[in-house]
Amino acid sequence: MSAELLDKAAKAVDMLQASGADEAWASVTQVREVEFNYRDGELEKVQDTTAQGMVVQVYANGRYSMHQTTDLHEARLQGFLQEAVAITGALEPDPSRQITPAELFAERPTRALELLDSQVTTLDRDQRIGWCVAMDDTARDHDRVISATSRARTGAQVEAAVSSNGFSGTEEATHCILSSNVTLRDRGDRRAADGFAAVARHVSDMPEASVIGTTALERALVRLDADKGPTLKGTMVVDSRAAAQMIGRLMGSANARLVQQGRSFWGELIGAQAFSPNLTIVDDPLIVRGLASRRFDNEGISAKVLPIVSEGVVENIYVDTYYGRKAGLAPTTGSSSNRVVKPGTRSLDELLADANAGVFVTSWLGGNADSTTGDFSLGIRGHMIENGEIGRPVGEMNVTGNLRDLFLQLDAVGNDPYPYSSTLAPSLVFSDVDFSGA
Repeated sequence: MSAELLDKAAKAVDMLQASGADEAWASVTQVREVEFNYRDGELEKVQDTTAQGMVVQVYANGRYSMHQTTDLHEARLQGFLQEAVAITGALEPDPSRQITPAELFAERPTRALELLDSQVTTLDRDQRIGWCVAMDDTARDHDRVISATSRARTGAQVEAAVSSNGFSGTEEATHCILSSNVTLRDRGDRRAADGFAAVARHVSDMPEASVIGTTALERALVRLDADKGPTLKGTMVVDSRAAAQMIGRLMGSANARLVQQGRSFWGELIGAQAFSPNLTIVDDPLIVRGLASRRFDNEGISAKVLPIVSEGVVENIYVDTYYGRKAGLAPTTGSSSNRVVKPGTRSLDELLADANAGVFVTSWLGGNADSTTGDFSLGIRGHMIENGEIGRPVGEMNVTGNLRDLFLQLDAVGNDPYPYSSTLAPSLVFSDVDFSGA
């Protein structure tokens, strides 16, 4: 399949240049997704979707445009590509928009990343239903359960890309996702709910389906009798699953586009001791079976490990070729891969014991963060930390502050990276955090 898509991409580039493009880029993708939904003991929905598409980038006489289509029939595609070149000629010139320099294609890694699992592509209906039943049975194993939904979703993707200046590459990958969500009867007419999910490239890396359901039920049960938390200033311990999302918020504006547009606080941090020495973040696209692993990015830039923050010092941000030219920054890569937060040596129990008191955050409930200033306000759900242990459940609380300041107050990092994410972050401990509640 990858050879067939590569041939389609190469032919598209030839057609674009024959139609008047100076340079051209074409990528072709085919994706299949299968999802089984199981709700309260019954199969609710089965969905099997296959999609394909082509994206082309046209560079003509100092002008640039991008076009996409799902119709890959060669005769009709030729007309589409000719029109794409004609449209490009009517646009305003943009001297910063140039095809990726060929030297950035060099030294593409050859490591076997093991992103493709043949077992995913050969799963049958019985296996998928078996997963759903196992999750459903354990997720509903309590007399307070009102409803439980379990899902088994698998996918396979093939992508091929070709450029007029020498790039040619393919990537194939699979994924498997199992998830359960549980709703319980709480006091009066209140409800308690939570869930759990796991995702991996290979079926063999997934936990047992029954464990997914059990974990979802356990997470919902500890939410029973939750009350509004207090207003206080104190220690915040963030569990690894929620920590991955917090790292995502911190790095949401760590890119050349927002820096060049004056909408990122990261621009002035490069080379500076901006965060706590406890924070080290590396972007690593070469993790075997990693959820965001790759051998090249969407511009064809060869993948390599990119240090972002080293013991609090900002070393790099994400720089694509276009905004790199506009901002005067050397390109690194335009998009993130696997973000790895260097873990510490202490367990979550040890972190909680050291904290003694404060708030243990298990999930975020909406909110926002300003990419320009770093100011944030987030809803939280979790537990009070009482005598160094997880105490009563709390909700209806907000945590507010500034992301730069917050990560200066990073006091400790756990040894428990959350494995089911492209951001491998452990539990994090912050001091002097402002909470608003009752």
